[in-house]
Amino acid sequence: MRALARSRVNPFLRPEIVSGYEAWYETQGRRADRLEKTLLQQLLGHFPEASSLLEVGCGTGHFTRWFGQQDLRTVGLDRSEPMLAEAMRLESVRCLQGDALTLPFPRDAIDLVGLITALEFVDDPLQALAEALRVSSHGLLLGVLNRNSLLGWQLKKEGGPIWGAARLFSPRELTRLVRRAAAGRQVRITWRTTLWPVWPASLRLPWGGFIGLAVLSS
Repeated sequence: MRALARSRVNPFLRPEIVSGYEAWYETQGRRADRLEKTLLQQLLGHFPEASSLLEVGCGTGHFTRWFGQQDLRTVGLDRSEPMLAEAMRLESVRCLQGDALTLPFPRDAIDLVGLITALEFVDDPLQALAEALRVSSHGLLLGVLNRNSLLGWQLKKEGGPIWGAARLFSPRELTRLVRRAAAGRQVRITWRTTLWPVWPASLRLPWGGFIGLAVLSS
C-alpha cells in the first residue's frame, strides 16, 4: 500500500499511518499476511533462475525484508520519505527514494520487479507496469487487492485516508492491464487468489481477496 498517486493527498506521509503500519501485520493482519506470503512464495517458483528483485512501493520494507529471506538480492523503492525512514529503522535492506512511473534503472537491470499492494495507489497503473516490465529481465510479481471480493468491498466501504485513495482491480482487469503494458512483448501470466476469510488456501478463483499474479517475460 505504498507507491503513491501524484494527484492525490499522499496518506503515507501521515505520521499516525506510518507509525502504525507494521503493527497491523502483527495484529489483525497476521493471518492475511501469512496467506499472502504463502501465495507469493508459490508464484516465485515460476522464476527459478531469478536472483534479484526490486520492490516498487516498498513502504516500511515489510515485504522487501521477506523477499530478502527468499534468497533474493533485494532493493526497495518508494516515494514517501517517512515510510523509507521507518524501513531503515526496521533494518530493511537497501531502500531508495524514487517514482514508480520513472524507475531509475536501465532496461533489464533487475531479474524481478514486485509491486505488492502498491499498484492500487499509483496515479498511472499502466505506466507503472510498463516501467516495471522495462527494467525486469525475468518478469513481475504482483500482489493486488481484488475489487470483486468481499474484502475489496469492505475496504472501499471503510474508505478513510488509505482505502479512500485506493484503486482496486479484478483479476481480469489486472491481466488486461499487464498485457497492455507489455505493448507487444510476449508475456505469460498466471494468477491465484487467497480465499481468506472463507478458506485458508489459494486457488484460481476470481473472488478471492488478494490477487497474486506472476508475469513471465520471454
